[in-house]
Amino acid sequence: MLVWERPEPPDRPVPAPLSRGRIIRAAIGLADADGLEVVSLRKVAAALDVGPMRLYGYIATKEELLDLMVDAVHEEIRPAGDGWREVLRSLADATRQAAHRHEWLAELIGGRPQLGPNTLASGEAVLAAMGDVDLDVVVPAVAAVNAYVIGAVRREITERRAERASGMNQRQWQVAYGPYLLRTFATGRFPALAAFVHDGPHLDADETFRAGLEFLLDGIGARIPG
Repeated sequence: MLVWERPEPPDRPVPAPLSRGRIIRAAIGLADADGLEVVSLRKVAAALDVGPMRLYGYIATKEELLDLMVDAVHEEIRPAGDGWREVLRSLADATRQAAHRHEWLAELIGGRPQLGPNTLASGEAVLAAMGDVDLDVVVPAVAAVNAYVIGAVRREITERRAERASGMNQRQWQVAYGPYLLRTFATGRFPALAAFVHDGPHLDADETFRAGLEFLLDGIGARIPG
């Protein structure tokens, strides 16, 4: 029986009350603070001040724990709006914001299918908003938006982590590597790149995400009659 359907053991207030919800919140707290690599049933048990064996009545494996964590975060992802375009935009924005609050989410989304109730509710809202659009369009359209969001947030989280590891923000990186690029472009070997860097728009992360998303939604709109 999957964890979504398996009942919890009866509550035992002594030595400490426990529930699947408390376990998930503790695991998310650990992952938010120190990354996914620190999450284990032993460390979650320690955070809850209970013995590790007590957790196995609620969660059988670490994989189940990760699935529950992802589904819990999906409660924060509630697509809304009038019409398919607003709902897909809302889905993209809400997923990105959730990944910024919980950086570890970027490592788990896009893997095996998530079947928890919050994830299914999010998917139901998106599909219902597509209305009478043919499923031959709906399925690849939703998949394309999900793929775009997953790729974008993974890049953003990777850049965040690189900044923290190096101690250099984007401006400091430009100051450090700018002279090298100027010397390289002065050779004339990379005219297209030189024009891109010199004359192209310099968008921040929010602007880049929204611009790419609108390009994608425009393409989807071209496939939807009316």
